[in-house]
Amino acid sequence: MISKDILRQVINKQKKEINLKSETVKRDVLEEILQWINDSRVIILTGVRRCGKSTLLKQLMEQTTQWSYINFEDERLLDFKAQDFEILNEVLIEVYGTTKIYFFDEIQNIDKFETFVRRLQDEGKKIIITGSNASLLSKEFGTRLTGRYKSFEIYPFSFSEYLKFKGVKTAKEDWYNINKKVELLKLFEEYLINGGLPEYIKNKDNDYVRTMFENILYKDIITRYSIKREKILKELVNILATNATSQITYNSLKNTLNLSNAITVKEYISYLNNSYLFFELSKISYSIKEQLASPKKIYLVDSAFHQVCGLTFTPNKGRNLENIAFIELKRKGNDIYYYADKNECDFVIKNGTKITSAIQVCYALEESNKEREINGLIDAMNTFNLDEGIILTFEQTDKLKISGKNIKIIPLLKWALEENQ
Repeated sequence: MISKDILRQVINKQKKEINLKSETVKRDVLEEILQWINDSRVIILTGVRRCGKSTLLKQLMEQTTQWSYINFEDERLLDFKAQDFEILNEVLIEVYGTTKIYFFDEIQNIDKFETFVRRLQDEGKKIIITGSNASLLSKEFGTRLTGRYKSFEIYPFSFSEYLKFKGVKTAKEDWYNINKKVELLKLFEEYLINGGLPEYIKNKDNDYVRTMFENILYKDIITRYSIKREKILKELVNILATNATSQITYNSLKNTLNLSNAITVKEYISYLNNSYLFFELSKISYSIKEQLASPKKIYLVDSAFHQVCGLTFTPNKGRNLENIAFIELKRKGNDIYYYADKNECDFVIKNGTKITSAIQVCYALEESNKEREINGLIDAMNTFNLDEGIILTFEQTDKLKISGKNIKIIPLLKWALEENQ
């Protein structure tokens, strides 16, 4: 059992360190979360480590009153157990007074935390928590708080947030101003390579990304899942990062890693997915069996991780562009798949039972790839009876009409900004 004195030290120190007046980039998702602040449900913010969840909590604190806060990442709380929650509640009241909102940062570290959260909720309290593991939160809350929570996935900065960080204001007409357009393209090229991890784009320190990557690997995966074959896991991460946006199969990875079966590969990738480091994209199919048996496409949560994992040293701008498009679609909560038959289309968006959008991504539409990119998009549009499709590029703009189908060619940065304006 943890002592009251240690809890007092931790909570008082953390309270002093909260700086609500510090200059931070207002997150695009903030207003949406605030819409649920007076709802009785628990708010869950999940996402990869250091993507800005704690800063988002502070932005929520600025918009609310009568709250208390604790971050469970403090090493002095390593021995914290479920039975210590009552003592914690006493100390929080002692330090903050009686509050109506509880902010719990990285509460996933505490076993059976959901029982305490449920009790506070039953007492009429509002609880907002963060976590860095998708399956842990969904599993625990799925059993204890069915229908009583609202979850949000938090990602590194979008391009619009990146521009806010750089102090650049934008408007829809900027694309038609040559000087502004050149400035935006230059900034987007930086974003394409550096990604949107707040602390990294602030200091450009590769050691910071390396430390963060190792924390994810060791704290969120190796320790949590008691993985013995660290070397295999690291080799797998390098292969996945190098082949981001490409199709992979568990069997091919099994052979590359010299493993006896593909189950280990599947398990390791699920752990990487749960830590939000990688995402898998399934092929769209009306047959669940075919969908499960088909290759997956793999995506990395942020371009910055290419600095410390992967086997290539030169940024692949085409792959990074597609990766950014995928994360942007995920950020918006879309149900995404890829299409593959005779040709391939990077993304199709499912809304209910229907496919409503088809999107192709390429850095530049040229003679060498034009037929392949357009045919893949047209195939998907024909299959799902879509009249319009999109090709996202680095800077090209055009409109095509092929076989009665309309194709809009749009710079990805323009598409991303318009989605957030």
